[in-house]
Amino acid sequence: MARTAATASSKKSPSKPSAKKPAKAESNGNGRMAVVELMNAEYQKRRKSQIEAIKKTDKKLLREMLYQMVLGRVFEEKAAEVYRMGKIGGFCHLYIGQEAIAIGSMMALNPDDMVITSYRDHVQAMVKGIAPEAVMAELYGKEGGCVKGKGGSMHMFSKEHEFFGGHGIVGGQIGVGTGMAYAAKYKESGQVTLCFFGEAAVNQGIFHESLNMAQLWKLPIIYICENNQYGMGTSQERAMSTRNIAKKAESYEMANEFVDGMDVMAVRDAALRAIKRAREESLPTLLEVRSYRYMGHSMSDPGNYRTREEIAKYQERDPIVLFQDSLKTAKVFTDKDFEAIRQEAIEATKKAIEFAEESPYPSESELLSDVYA
Repeated sequence: MARTAATASSKKSPSKPSAKKPAKAESNGNGRMAVVELMNAEYQKRRKSQIEAIKKTDKKLLREMLYQMVLGRVFEEKAAEVYRMGKIGGFCHLYIGQEAIAIGSMMALNPDDMVITSYRDHVQAMVKGIAPEAVMAELYGKEGGCVKGKGGSMHMFSKEHEFFGGHGIVGGQIGVGTGMAYAAKYKESGQVTLCFFGEAAVNQGIFHESLNMAQLWKLPIIYICENNQYGMGTSQERAMSTRNIAKKAESYEMANEFVDGMDVMAVRDAALRAIKRAREESLPTLLEVRSYRYMGHSMSDPGNYRTREEIAKYQERDPIVLFQDSLKTAKVFTDKDFEAIRQEAIEATKKAIEFAEESPYPSESELLSDVYA
């Protein structure tokens, strides 16, 4: 469980925990690096209880969580490589450094629960069940892609797996996700919706409208703000007057929590609480999950707005390394197990590349199919 400070407001019911205040950053790189030190200190304080939680968690689940994190990292690194070779065109936004968010939250869902996200969607698509081959082929714009090569990097989709995108408009998916949760409640399907978005989307009006509706109508949805601290090239402290995003939910009397997004077990714990609230009480939650992307905003972004030192400082808290270290300390897995998992991920990615290379491009007859106006 991620905690960073005392309760921000005393007017909260037991089912609506107040946001845990994130560490305050100064308006410069040194301030952000100081935040890393503070969050690491907080992580060390809760690590003992986390080790005990790991020991009580199903070993098969822990292995799958680590595998999905490693697969996401290896897959995205390979996507960057083939993009530079010209085999992937258009925009390509990578998830490297943020793996703990998707894995920690989505692996707490039921198979029929729904997920909607932004343009940084490759890893979430795979965690939801879309095969790596179909994701890579979609990146290539090939017929074997999950939407037949028509969506590309930003528009992964699968009705079979209840994965509804991949949306390129900043914040656009927040309203759609709210509608999905409304539909689930109307149909009494018992489904919960996870809606992912970046911190820059919080400044959009649709964010506030959606949270108001979700709390007013008591919708089973979890809004997950993946706060990687940069909206394209603009740092959060330059774009937000109030940088405690989780606290914004208090305007709508909504349950909210601040979470360390480099700690997959902390993300999972927070997600389980929010999912339980959504499923049993039909109440929404806002989770602000603080992370850091190692790459630029997209493959076309050189990232000149931050220093190598800042990136290296955050990489000291790499989510995969932290998780492996805890698993090893808990004597669940060994270095040999970690290497086997990595090799499995490398092989899966290799097969995905081979499939994408061999898959044909869509025929011209497909140009207008599945297009609605």
